[in-house]
Amino acid sequence: MGTTQRRRPELAAFLRTRRARVTPADVGMPPGLRRRTPGLRREEVAQLSGVGITWYTWLEQGRPINASAQVLDAVARTLRLDPPEREHLYHLAEVPYATPTPQSPAQTVGPEIQGIIDALDPRPAVVYNARYDILAANPVYRALFVDRARDGTGRLNALWGLFAVPEEDCPLMFRESELPVMVATLRAAYGLHAGEPVWEDFIRRLSAASPLFTRLWESGDVAEPGQRVKVFRHAAVGELRMTSVSLSVNGMPECRIVVYTPDDEETVQRTATLMERKNPALCRTGSSICGAKEN
Repeated sequence: MGTTQRRRPELAAFLRTRRARVTPADVGMPPGLRRRTPGLRREEVAQLSGVGITWYTWLEQGRPINASAQVLDAVARTLRLDPPEREHLYHLAEVPYATPTPQSPAQTVGPEIQGIIDALDPRPAVVYNARYDILAANPVYRALFVDRARDGTGRLNALWGLFAVPEEDCPLMFRESELPVMVATLRAAYGLHAGEPVWEDFIRRLSAASPLFTRLWESGDVAEPGQRVKVFRHAAVGELRMTSVSLSVNGMPECRIVVYTPDDEETVQRTATLMERKNPALCRTGSSICGAKEN
């Protein structure tokens, strides 16, 4: 299925899920009687957006019709889309957005970027592309997260290491609140790549491996990467609380460096303990990787 052919059904599904969450009260309309549709009806969205009901119906059905930026803006306002959702709508409708369209995700990392993330020890650091493929990581990140992150093709992928494992083996705690955000971030990126074979294959394989991923994917939510406090568990050292920060990388569209900073002293000590067990030679007195100090 071509990119345009794949984006149209995705656009239709996205509009339906966004319409279902907006109530008449949200837009100042009376609820009415015998309402069977969750959220707004199609004709209500068309009326509030100032477009024809037939045109909007065709748009939501994924038919090959053209949409202008002005019309998409009106629909976005009616559906109360936030900025990531609005951008996602533009990409699916194949209408140029205000920001440049990124290139395909990078697959390699040069020695300069590897050197930067290595220098961040004892903080775990990783380079992700838009699919959460792990393009590079420093020793601390590898010790914490890489063990179960290899997908069926041999590629390292952070989402695979969270979804395609038994729940008790998942390193991320509070999955019910954290995993939806990651899937929503993935979906926002997917809007630029719907129909591309590598993306479609990734979504298909991860959906087959994880009913939870399938359910979250079908919600249609989109989000942007952002700073969060995450709690991980490691069999050897226990609970780790870390703040994740995403940094863009010049010359690497859709890629980001994610750095995890220990959120408390216990996490600092447990991370150092883990690295000492993984590689005692690196943890001699004075080694920066374990945060040790010279006597």
